[in-house]
Amino acid sequence: SAINSQEQNIITIEDPIEYQLPGVGQIQVNAKIDLTFAQGLRSILRQDPDVIMVGEIRDGETAKIAVQAALTGHLVFSTLHTNDSAGALARLVEMGVEPFLAASALVGVLAQRLVRTVCPHCRKSYQPDEQSLAELFEGTEAPKQATFYRGRGCSHCMQVGYLGRTGLYELLEVTDSIRHLITSNADAATIRQLAVKTGLRTLRQAGLVKVLAGQTTVEEILRVTQEEV
Repeated sequence: SAINSQEQNIITIEDPIEYQLPGVGQIQVNAKIDLTFAQGLRSILRQDPDVIMVGEIRDGETAKIAVQAALTGHLVFSTLHTNDSAGALARLVEMGVEPFLAASALVGVLAQRLVRTVCPHCRKSYQPDEQSLAELFEGTEAPKQATFYRGRGCSHCMQVGYLGRTGLYELLEVTDSIRHLITSNADAATIRQLAVKTGLRTLRQAGLVKVLAGQTTVEEILRVTQEEV
């Protein structure tokens, strides 16, 4: 909504279109008429867009067109399937985008995960085991005043102990130092290491905040973020 205004020509290519967005031109991928993400993106570029949203980058052709669109002054949003934010940077290069082009085009990457939230109807405090706490707090001591919660299971949550979900978010800003690594064809682990040193809050760290707020459990965060280890 922050960028959706009458002055902005916003066009999307999606598969499928899940929500109708007022003021936004939306195109549905249709394999029967060879309307792929790549073909749809080419069509969008002929319509003088200000903002483009590509539902998913599935192949190298789409990736290259999206990057070129960004380099020619368009604001481009899209998604990739990777474990974390740094993985998305490396994935674009793996898909055939030249490292110097990816470095020039990218502004930021937002990784997200959904975690289950503790059922408020049967929530009770508990003490997680020391090994789990050490893993979540990454070797540092948990705050002595911290209280941890989990659900016992009830009719509201069908005896699961969780009810609903909340999001974890990891925002990697593509700074000059990150761009240098991308241009140097660095792997995701190296990019991630530098990002953490310069202030990246990881998915696991975002999960720790949710645990300390009583919204979810230690075990749930460790389960969802295990790829980070």
